[in-house]
Amino acid sequence: MRVLGESKTISVIDPSELLRPEPKFAKKPIGAFRDYSIDETDPIKERVRRTYELMHTYQTVDFVKGQHEKWTKFDHLKSTMRAALEKLNELVDESDPDVDIPNIVHAFQTAERIRKDYPNDDWFHLTGLIHDAGKVLAFFDEPQWCVVGDTFVVGCEWSDHIVYRDTSFKNNVDGKNPKYNTKYGMYEPNCGLDKLLMSWGHDEYLYRVLVHNKAKLPPQAFYMIRFHSFYPWHSSGDYQHLLRDVDEETKKWVLKFNQYDLYTKSAEVPDIESLWPYYESLIEKYIPGVLEW
Repeated sequence: MRVLGESKTISVIDPSELLRPEPKFAKKPIGAFRDYSIDETDPIKERVRRTYELMHTYQTVDFVKGQHEKWTKFDHLKSTMRAALEKLNELVDESDPDVDIPNIVHAFQTAERIRKDYPNDDWFHLTGLIHDAGKVLAFFDEPQWCVVGDTFVVGCEWSDHIVYRDTSFKNNVDGKNPKYNTKYGMYEPNCGLDKLLMSWGHDEYLYRVLVHNKAKLPPQAFYMIRFHSFYPWHSSGDYQHLLRDVDEETKKWVLKFNQYDLYTKSAEVPDIESLWPYYESLIEKYIPGVLEW
């Protein structure tokens, strides 16, 4: 297990930061956030399309189970939450054509917008700050397609609202497996959100890290972190045949969080150094000490 140290800059292609579906929260025209058209002459669109094609080819039941086995031993890294967040300054998001800012700036922008609207919910402020911390996966040679981007359920037929759905799954072996390619696949009807196996990425990883390290955050924070990239569910309403009524309450919290995550990027940079004492106090309150990652 290593401790965070110096590393080369890693370029992370994150289509989830580029193309977003919630127009009511957007300050830009809707076309700027949800244009998944294919244009081989446009390098941004091509990077996004290729990232999703790789994701949808290799995110299978076996792959995801293998990632759980690999990463839930929590023997890769020892780091405080602050050190992990600061490490993300070395991540360069090549897919965002609008704002060229380090991850830490986006983290503080998200947290501060939440803090403004919910001044008494300090756990919510902290959730905004740490929600992308699972991207430290990228420092262990994990490819971008299993670190970033929208998530989906593996082990059953793929939702019609997954981006590039019509073409990007053609080489995914689960599509030819009768155990996984039906409406219910390997699941029981209405088994519930917590029984679904999600494609692997920074959301699920951070959720697992927080549970392992006994974070003292409320359940709502865990929902927000674990499912904030699950767009086919929380934005398109898919997978209802696998969900329980209680999952609708979870969705409310996830959508409440996403309006701050997706549309807080701007040229205005918070005074991070002056804000650190407040957020360090929250880290100490909810996720103290050196964590196992």
